[in-house]
Amino acid sequence: MTLTIVGSQLGDEGKGALVDRWGGDADVVVRYQGGDNAGHTVVEGGAEYKLSLVPSGAVRGTVGILGNGCVVNPRTLFTEIDDLRERGLDPDVRVARRAHVIMPYHRVLDGIEEEVKADDDAGDEVGTTGRGIGPTYEDKAGRRGVRVADLLAPDVLREKLEYAVPQKRALVEDVYGLDLTDDDRAEAFDVDALHEEFTRIGERLADEEMTVNCSDYLYRRREAGDRILFEGAQGTHIDIDHGNYPFVTSSNPTAGGAVVGSGVGVTTVGDGEVVGIVKAYLSRVGSGPLPTELDGDAEEEALADEIREKGGEFGTVTGRPRRIGWLDLPMLRHAARVSGFTGVAVNHVDVLAGLDELKVCTGYELDGEEIDTVPTTTERWERCEPVFETLDTWDEFDSAAVAEDGYDALPEAARGYLEFVADEIDTPVYAVGVGPDREETVELTNPFDE
Repeated sequence: MTLTIVGSQLGDEGKGALVDRWGGDADVVVRYQGGDNAGHTVVEGGAEYKLSLVPSGAVRGTVGILGNGCVVNPRTLFTEIDDLRERGLDPDVRVARRAHVIMPYHRVLDGIEEEVKADDDAGDEVGTTGRGIGPTYEDKAGRRGVRVADLLAPDVLREKLEYAVPQKRALVEDVYGLDLTDDDRAEAFDVDALHEEFTRIGERLADEEMTVNCSDYLYRRREAGDRILFEGAQGTHIDIDHGNYPFVTSSNPTAGGAVVGSGVGVTTVGDGEVVGIVKAYLSRVGSGPLPTELDGDAEEEALADEIREKGGEFGTVTGRPRRIGWLDLPMLRHAARVSGFTGVAVNHVDVLAGLDELKVCTGYELDGEEIDTVPTTTERWERCEPVFETLDTWDEFDSAAVAEDGYDALPEAARGYLEFVADEIDTPVYAVGVGPDREETVELTNPFDE
């Protein structure tokens, strides 16, 4: 059987905690898109692990796969693996040979392009992490990318670098008008230096037997009866096709991405469980619309600060403070429809405890009409006015005690909040996060038992 974990909002929903929890029942955990722009924080026994590339299941000793839909920065990969080993873990991580490699010149170009957008009067700065994700996917689509398999064949690698690097250097010098002669970024455009470094990386990948034919590997694991968990990065509303373009990532975090990003057939993924991870409020790093944002008067901003501090709402990868808003049900409806959720897990319910007020956006007013889902264009979404419903608040509670005693131990108003959300998106609640630790999760349904 398969289980696909999808972010329902804008990323940062707490997917890692659920992947970690249910990953203990899986035999293989597969990241199917994105790269080290993802940030997953896993807490176990008070120990915190911050991962941006290694699949979250690695903390549980589960085999982790970076699928062909991922873009892989080998420097980040080896740093994370080595750090986990130093902390006493032994992560078993495999990399799809068809996955594309983030090269140093991709990271340089990402930074330059974002600077240009920031200076542009059009104001189309996306707010990327600067990790080279977009430029790598651009090269993948342009058929000039370097794949993991190429690192295992030095002659092929050199041929690819000799084709791609002069183009990248010309882009920096001739289009952006930058002189790389005495620039510390020049090495990123040096074919010989790149070939030497990435040949060594290929040798390590081969020595540690880390590369796989992803589709074939997963087919054989399934045939053997193994359970597979697909782990999405980011969230639905920054999906390249289904998010609020252009403020999006460069891949498909939605459930369909699990199919193309792993090579497992659509009937197999579609026959499994698809669980949307929901944060009990809304947060966002970077630019783009956020209709329910708490950014009005001083009272709203103080409330946003309170939620931000209680929820630790600072980007795992960037460290940037996240923008805060009330839960947005039109966004959840869109996410549920696009990915076909069979259940949802609602995290950070504890963060909302003790607030003086609690609101939920149930719809939007746009051009005199009330709508129940997100418009197709960013320009229309920016003009949406949220329609709020005020719900009962609840007092602070002991997260560990509630996690131990179960769903009925939650305050009545918190249960009412969860049931309201489930009814509005016509999807049952499978789990409730009441704290950051894996054990601080109230599980109503284990999707692997369905």
